[in-house]
Amino acid sequence: MDLGLKDRVYVVTGATRGLGHASARELVADGAKVVVTGREEEAVAQAASALGPDAVGVAVDNADPEAPALLIATARERFGRFDGVLVSVGGPPPGFVADTTDEQWQSAFETVFLGAVRMARAAAAELREGGVIGFVLSGSVHEPIPGLTISNGLRPGLAGFAKSLADELGPRGVRVVGLLPGRVDTDRVRQLDALSADPEATRQAAESRIPLRRYGTPEEFGRTAAFLLSPAASYVTGVMLPVDGGFRHGF
Repeated sequence: MDLGLKDRVYVVTGATRGLGHASARELVADGAKVVVTGREEEAVAQAASALGPDAVGVAVDNADPEAPALLIATARERFGRFDGVLVSVGGPPPGFVADTTDEQWQSAFETVFLGAVRMARAAAAELREGGVIGFVLSGSVHEPIPGLTISNGLRPGLAGFAKSLADELGPRGVRVVGLLPGRVDTDRVRQLDALSADPEATRQAAESRIPLRRYGTPEEFGRTAAFLLSPAASYVTGVMLPVDGGFRHGF
């Protein structure tokens, strides 16, 4: 199936590893060009190099108010156009309500929430018909995940923002979509499993609650993201799509 991605240009934040990198890799594999970001220059350079000549890396912090304009300008200067963005941000630190400090909440809000809002707002001002804004969120949009209090507080708000943005941009032909990963086998999920006394037992218990009886792979998530960002999904907007092996039981 031709997704129509050839020569389209996307910004993918948080793309040095994990779900962001997997999404960038699948976009490039289908013919797109990408600007990938991360906070560490060396990691960004390595990620861009791994993706090949159709990728360029920019080291920025999502919390930097100047980052969105820089990334969009880089897309236009390097590849001649800008067709969309996938806002992927590493998860905030785990912890329960009593364990999380004001400083942790403030830092996560600046990076996870406000940084994503700024990037989407800047993209919305630049995109024309056929453009797309995607958010990598979490299953916590629908149901809180024990031990991830900050994420549980911020991700549902971003989903609400994304839905409002979809309504506002729809008349212009610009789409907004969200992806809700479940247990995908990334460093982040392995770190969360490792917080338990028996990580292997924790994983087996989690897999037993997933209808497909396994964790997803980053490639599976990346292919889903590439489709939703592509012209092949041109009539899909305002949705929060679980990529979780069937873990969410609600409709």
